[in-house]
Amino acid sequence: MRKLIFILVLMGLYLGVTAFSAGKPFAPVTMQKDAEKLLKKQILTEAAWAMKQEPITVTASSSPRSAGRKHDFFSEADYFWPDPKTPDGPYINRDGLTNPDNFVEHRKAMIRFSKVIGALASAYKLTGDEKYVLQAVKHFRAWFINAKTLMNPNLLFAQAVKGKFTGRNYGIMDTIHLMEVAQGALVMQRAKTFDKNTLAGVKQWFADYTLWLNTSKPGIQEKTVKNNHATCWAMQAASFARLCGDEKMLDSLRNRYKTILLPNQMGTDGSFPLETARTKPYGYSIFNLDAMTMLCQILSTPQDNLWTFETPDGKSIKKGIAYLYPFVADKSKWTLQPDVMYWNNWPVAQPFLLFGAVQFDQKNWYSTWAKLDHQPQVEEVIRNLPIRNPIIWF
Repeated sequence: MRKLIFILVLMGLYLGVTAFSAGKPFAPVTMQKDAEKLLKKQILTEAAWAMKQEPITVTASSSPRSAGRKHDFFSEADYFWPDPKTPDGPYINRDGLTNPDNFVEHRKAMIRFSKVIGALASAYKLTGDEKYVLQAVKHFRAWFINAKTLMNPNLLFAQAVKGKFTGRNYGIMDTIHLMEVAQGALVMQRAKTFDKNTLAGVKQWFADYTLWLNTSKPGIQEKTVKNNHATCWAMQAASFARLCGDEKMLDSLRNRYKTILLPNQMGTDGSFPLETARTKPYGYSIFNLDAMTMLCQILSTPQDNLWTFETPDGKSIKKGIAYLYPFVADKSKWTLQPDVMYWNNWPVAQPFLLFGAVQFDQKNWYSTWAKLDHQPQVEEVIRNLPIRNPIIWF
């Protein structure tokens, strides 16, 4: 009997060490399962809604102010308004204040697309039922393959400013909502009902868009911005490159995170000074931390683990989460000025809480995430929350 107990103890130690060395300790696995249980009803409800939706792409709406054509995505910069001195002249900037009269129908269509695919992919991952894949294929084909309804793989006309710009590099932020579309395709790609031609067409579209992100003037400009825009450029590129199996791009993004994004944007205390200096310091800090966390989630490998990476002066993703967590758990502790808009709408169930909790076995981070709002309805919050279906990212 003693020999048997001894053998069982050794086996337990071996399994524990093996799991830990593989980056999958038991507690985080439990958190993942708990998250699936917590979200299951919501996922199946949203998937039932998605099963009834017909595709709506950029060709369904247009604006006379767009310099693009029918298949070109168009949006107008959120923080630009008519000048009271010259109402018909060029718009002027009012940072942090969203103009409700700007054209955002294409952005709404893209967010809806993201919701549809995110819900279907989540339900497929939970149930294995390929009816969800069949429905997703209809939407994939409409956006990326059907010549009458597809979107061109560029953002030349995004976040335009009346009287000044027909499009700006900052508009590239709008396609963060294609991340869960790409991830949904990745999750569903081995399903029997995901035909090879459609899958190839989806991957080709994302390959073309990733090339545009890396070679166009707006893409290069956005890549080199110093704040959350550069983080989100990299986050998108990482998501799309992973779907396409572009290992060269993924390697370059790991290097960019370690040598440019993390060291240049994070303070030694874990804050993001470029975000806290703006008119919405709380929301932008959360947004940038979510984006950096997703870079770690998407790009980390056993050989190059961004979760454990630390700069020589001590900056790391764990330090960033640890810095912001107290202000998310209790917003009254926030020491800076409140955001000029949407102050009362943050935080929600932020991705950095869940993925950080799973990676670092932080039960308090998980508990906070579990208690927060998982179905925000405010458009501005949704616009800045590209990861709303976390189980497809594990």
